[in-house]
Amino acid sequence: MTEANTKTFKIQDLPSLIVDTYKAWDASDPFRLSAVVAYYAVLSMPGLLVIIINLVGSVWGVEIVQGKLTDEISSALGRDAAESIQTMMIETQNENKSTMATILGIATLIYGATGVFYHLQLSLNQIWQVGSENSMTFLKMLWSRARSFAFILAMGFLLLISFLITAAISVLTDYIQSLFPDLIVYIAFVMDFIVSVGIITVLFAMIFKFLPDAKIRWKTVWIGAVITSVLFVLGKFLLGLYFGEANPGSTYGAAGTIVLILLWVSYSCLILFFGAQFTWVYAERYGLGIQPSSKKEKLKA
Repeated sequence: MTEANTKTFKIQDLPSLIVDTYKAWDASDPFRLSAVVAYYAVLSMPGLLVIIINLVGSVWGVEIVQGKLTDEISSALGRDAAESIQTMMIETQNENKSTMATILGIATLIYGATGVFYHLQLSLNQIWQVGSENSMTFLKMLWSRARSFAFILAMGFLLLISFLITAAISVLTDYIQSLFPDLIVYIAFVMDFIVSVGIITVLFAMIFKFLPDAKIRWKTVWIGAVITSVLFVLGKFLLGLYFGEANPGSTYGAAGTIVLILLWVSYSCLILFFGAQFTWVYAERYGLGIQPSSKKEKLKA
């Protein structure tokens, strides 16, 4: 689209935007894309968690970070799954290894941890109709993995910021409780929701801006990131209720934790891809089209 075709968003456009988003999202085969990312998320999880725990733990304390992550996983997937993942992390960080084994282990962790972001990049490329390179060179693969690793570092930084904000909120709520004891539950819920949406919005903005092989304006990025983060936080709450009540992994015995991770990541990716599709529809409608980066070609709709 050209600048001459640029339109201005109006609130009455929202229903048609949602309808167009759903149609485009459904056509992009989101369930298959989500299943692919979920599969690689299972393979990436040990390395991803170990890197983040050690990165943030160097500032906050490894045991504290591990405990907070376990609590988050427990609220999303249940206590049994959280304990299984915690055991996985402890085994991965086993220090009784030779130097060569340690080096190979670190390389394997980094390669594995970047896998989920690499395949998320491919999925976003498809949703935004960005073509792929004719051939994947070794340098291109290294660059994609390095970019994925940068997102892991960014996640660690955002997690650290989240911990700091949470600590500050804890102190603030204690003070508010002394003034308004009857309202503290509602105030704490609102502040937690705002912080969650804010942190996740920044993460999604970085993903939309830097992960796909496309050029996109910051205006479009922030609109899409806010919509996606609100949907994601609400979806996280609903998924927590679903996993808590239905316990879908219980019928799989020892494999229940893996099944829960696959389901949670898959459902979460459906939300993420819907937000990404909304971003694409918004950009196309209002003349802010998402353009392929150099050496890329626009896929035919």
